[in-house]
Amino acid sequence: MIPHSRPTVSAEDAERVARVVRSGRLAQGAEVEAFERELATRLGVAAVAAVSSGSAALELALRALDVGPGDEVVVPTYACDALHHAVTRCGAAPVLADADPETFGPSAKDVAHRLTRRARAVVVVHPFGLALDLDAFLALGVPVVEDCAQAIGARVAGRAVGSRGALAIGSFYATKLITSGEGGAVAGPAERVARVRDARDYDEREELIPRFNFKLTDIQAALGRSQLGRLDTFVARRRAIATRYRARLGSVAGCHPPRDRGERHVFHRFVVTIERPLGPLIDDLRERGVMARRPVFRPIHRALGLAGYPEADRLWTQCLSLPCYPSLADAEVDAVGAALAEALQA
Repeated sequence: MIPHSRPTVSAEDAERVARVVRSGRLAQGAEVEAFERELATRLGVAAVAAVSSGSAALELALRALDVGPGDEVVVPTYACDALHHAVTRCGAAPVLADADPETFGPSAKDVAHRLTRRARAVVVVHPFGLALDLDAFLALGVPVVEDCAQAIGARVAGRAVGSRGALAIGSFYATKLITSGEGGAVAGPAERVARVRDARDYDEREELIPRFNFKLTDIQAALGRSQLGRLDTFVARRRAIATRYRARLGSVAGCHPPRDRGERHVFHRFVVTIERPLGPLIDDLRERGVMARRPVFRPIHRALGLAGYPEADRLWTQCLSLPCYPSLADAEVDAVGAALAEALQA
């Protein structure tokens, strides 16, 4: 069985982690500080705070922007539930925006339509590895949080994703572009990131105000640093896989691969549009030894019983994510392409 996702971990990664374990200094410390500096350099921002997960990063970023009760935060409905959770944990109200049919990210036009005077922030997800152009979102006059959980390494007009918003967040889950096992980060101006650092740790503080235990460990940071050093290699392999898929699937009837976007796309996911029901197709591919899945489990509005998001509904019924990760061999890419072509012709 070819899995949909798989970590890419090396012997050097293991040795970097083992070195920290042997040192006896396991909690947040020098490795985390070094990881933060290296991430800041890579993203082209003033500062980074490493935290325990991408979900924690979202919540802390919103809190650093003073999001709280009575506020609204616009988030895409065609995205993972973590966005909704982060907003509600801050006491604010999530406002859902429909998807852009071209990028699969939030529609700037729909975001603008849903803004009210209570809007405190907009979360812009760079979907599946594609860096969005932020100009239309920044023009709205509301602080933008860039969700780069699937797009670290992508660039727009020569600028790194995550470098233009009021803040940006990243995720280092096991199957993300780089991994620390679990982990996340908040990136941006030093004064805002300092607020994140203050809130991620509650211990030995004079003021008894709400803080969290959202720290990253040096064990995790050691793995993250080792992975970050190979990010360019990882991205090059993902792009090569995407090119190979496009060559194999470009002429398959009923299948529409994503086009080449150059430096803007790092292909955390290779998402094709399919002109037939996905459920039976996913089952068919499993029978052929390939794990494929919808790139979004289900749009948030569907969990809430809401309507009025036609593009997100369409993408959910048509978009299929194929295996795409650096350790995927060319023979496996070809096997996935052949299985999909055969399943669509059956």
